[in-house]
Amino acid sequence: MIQVLSSAWALLLGMGLLMIGNGMQGTMLGIRGAIENFSTFEMSIVMSCYFVGFLGGSRMAPGMIRRVGHVRVFAALASLISAVMILYPTFPNIIVWSLGRILIGFCFSAVYVTAESWLNNAADNSNRGQALSLYMIVQTLGIVISQALLLTADPSGFVLFVIPSILVSLAITPILLSISPTPAFDTTKPMSLRELVNFSPLGAVGMALLGGIFAAQFGMSSVYAAQAGLSIGQISVFVSSFFVGAIVLQYPIGLMSDRMDRRYLVIGVCLVGLLASILGMTMGANFNFLLISSFLTGGMSNPLYSLLIAHTNDFLEHEDMAAGSSGLIFINGLGAVFGPIVLGFLMGTSLGPSAFYLYTAVLFGVLLVYAAYRTTQRKTVPTDETGSYVPIYPTATAMAVEYAQEIAIEAEQEDETAA
Repeated sequence: MIQVLSSAWALLLGMGLLMIGNGMQGTMLGIRGAIENFSTFEMSIVMSCYFVGFLGGSRMAPGMIRRVGHVRVFAALASLISAVMILYPTFPNIIVWSLGRILIGFCFSAVYVTAESWLNNAADNSNRGQALSLYMIVQTLGIVISQALLLTADPSGFVLFVIPSILVSLAITPILLSISPTPAFDTTKPMSLRELVNFSPLGAVGMALLGGIFAAQFGMSSVYAAQAGLSIGQISVFVSSFFVGAIVLQYPIGLMSDRMDRRYLVIGVCLVGLLASILGMTMGANFNFLLISSFLTGGMSNPLYSLLIAHTNDFLEHEDMAAGSSGLIFINGLGAVFGPIVLGFLMGTSLGPSAFYLYTAVLFGVLLVYAAYRTTQRKTVPTDETGSYVPIYPTATAMAVEYAQEIAIEAEQEDETAA
């Protein structure tokens, strides 16, 4: 662990600052949108635009990096992020905000690809797993910390947009000054979606549904909270609880994943997510129950991302794992693009804020039923023949997932050698 920190502290610090900035701007838009009297559906379009940009960035970033290099891409896109964050309060217009979210999603995706390739280069076989775990924890903690900063100023002013802009600008400094040399860059061409569905129908369908769930939590939770009449302090704690649950419950679920049929674990995770969503829908007027609901739904959905990747890997050869994961990320991104739009439409009806948890309950329920159906269609893979579960969060790009795949393959090969 000390070796990882000594070799990658600048990258981890920079990524932490970037995630604080990203978490602040996402939640602030939900709060500020209510102040500016934007409709719920208008805000759902704004939130969806982030995932449109993120999906586009993940496809285009590798080519940009190959043409001009890691340093130029990282510096240029981080500067754009900083500028757009100041643009939001200056022009409170739905079109400006939507275009800004597309640009920020694109830039963050490319920045993540750049940072993750650097992290992979900074680690070696002895500490690769620790480096990825630290990176994922720093990302999630950054979002949690960002929510506390919402209490430092009036959301109707400029300060809460200036703070993340400054943090993003500061994040560039330690990374660009301390990390060298830049690594060689290459990516894996994804397999076709038809091939991916044939290999793992549950993985493909599950990723599409999970994209909708994660987009609701990451993009629409602050919109829901503002519509439900929560105070700024309550919104901060509410949004944080999704990601605290992700950190706390990721590893227990990961341990179970390596000891049982992953399809049954998917069913169990979805059942808990379904019940937690029903709790939020029926008892959401009580803030304590609301926090329990958000903690559990966040704690189920984030590990489910890693679980579906691990399940898909059980049916792939080593050389196909990176390509398969890239395809799963693309499917997840499509679900994330359409998720906020559907949710925003529902919240704009007579259902009101309760549609937030009704929406996640339906998606968890559909995935639960489909996972149960898949257990009747394919034999169980013996646990001693399954690959390793590697924790990874939905905020990661294909680069980090390929990095995780390398760790899983190395662990599996070590087990085969020991056997």
